[in-house]
Amino acid sequence: MKILLLILTLSFSVFALQTSDKLFECTEIFKERKSELLVELERIDEQKQALSALKIATEDLLDKKKKKLKEEEQIVDTKLQKLDQKEQSIKDLLAKNKKILQELKAVKMDKMAQTFAKMKPASSANILADMKMKDAVKILQSLKPKVVGKILTKMDPQKASKMTEILSR
Repeated sequence: MKILLLILTLSFSVFALQTSDKLFECTEIFKERKSELLVELERIDEQKQALSALKIATEDLLDKKKKKLKEEEQIVDTKLQKLDQKEQSIKDLLAKNKKILQELKAVKMDKMAQTFAKMKPASSANILADMKMKDAVKILQSLKPKVVGKILTKMDPQKASKMTEILSR
């Protein structure tokens, strides 16, 4: 039994030695792996810092571009407002000029009408007969009907009928 106990102790010792050797090998492997992992962790940390710096630089650049774009938009908006104001003032001036032109035409037509009203019907008829039909009709429209009648009676019947036809429209 002692022998058996001795054999058992001996085999246990051999087993313990083998296990101890395996544990030592595992510890060495873990130490090597730990140093590899630490190196990898440093590399990842450096990349993380570089990425963070790049992100900050990109955000700064984007902020500058946004600020510049906003300034340019304000400049464009200001110019558009000025253009709108100028366009409106031009429209106002055109409307004013149109009104003045109509008034001038009315005054001119009144003076012509007064001139033709003071002339003898025969003289008026001769002058109107030589004018363009459109202009002659405008002058006749500005005269009193009694004067128009006297002028048309002194005019060539065909011209008088055409002018009468246009006047009646």
